[in-house]
Amino acid sequence: MSDNPSELAKEQQILRAMRKTLTSVARDCAPRADFESPLKTETVENIRMCLGLISAREQEVAAALGLNTSARPIVAGGDAAPAAVQPLEFIPPTKH
Repeated sequence: MSDNPSELAKEQQILRAMRKTLTSVARDCAPRADFESPLKTETVENIRMCLGLISAREQEVAAALGLNTSARPIVAGGDAAPAAVQPLEFIPPTKH
C-alpha cells in the first residue's frame, strides 16, 4: 500500500481483523483432552507463518504512521517503588 496515512490506518485495521480471526480459528480448533487436532500439521504451520507476516507488516505500518511500537502498559502509580514482600506470620486457627 502507499504511505497515505488513511490507507495505512485502513490496512492496520484489516491486519488486526485478520490476526484476530486467525487466532480465533486456532483457539476454536485447539485439541481438547483425548482428541486430536482437526487441523493438519501443515495447516498449523501455515497459520503460524501468516501470523508472523501479519505481525511484521503491523510493525511496518505502525512505524510508517509514526506510532511507538515499543510501548508497554503502565500501571497507575507505576513510578512508585515496588512494594516490599511482607512475610506472613502463622496464626493458629481459632476454635469455634
